[in-house]
Amino acid sequence: MAIPFPVIITERLNLRKIVPADFERVHFFRTDKAINKFIKRAAQTNQMTIAHIEKITADLRQNKSITWGITTKKSDILIGSICLWNFSEDKKTAEVGYVLDPKFQGQGIMSEALKAVLNFGFSQGGFQIIEAFTDYRNIPSKSLLKQHGFIPSTTRKDIHNQDNVVFYLNR
Repeated sequence: MAIPFPVIITERLNLRKIVPADFERVHFFRTDKAINKFIKRAAQTNQMTIAHIEKITADLRQNKSITWGITTKKSDILIGSICLWNFSEDKKTAEVGYVLDPKFQGQGIMSEALKAVLNFGFSQGGFQIIEAFTDYRNIPSKSLLKQHGFIPSTTRKDIHNQDNVVFYLNR
């Protein structure tokens, strides 16, 4: 029996499962220059976006990650996404990642989504540590993380991207 997807409802947002019908919005998040300014990712084709959505679904089934699509209560159209992924072998550590449509930035939306996902990760996910990797030049992301209690790691480095700073939050 499949475990139901953990929908999260906040004051202004619905965090729901990403489905194939969300293709256009997911493709936008993965190709928009402003959103991807600090992300090192190969140019995305339609097939790569379809594969990404399929991977999100497979990783959820295999307990490797949970990715939520962010919508407002007024519309079911995705305005962003947030995930817990890159689980450690012992399932004590996870990484949080997020993207938000630039039209919705600066409104506290990601802060609201992050608070809800951190609560889920620590209370229901059982994680002890949640990490975040962000480019050292990404001031809004670093501010968001600090606002939620994340601190920069002095020992962890992103071996795949020297421009990233690793932040962490203990339960």
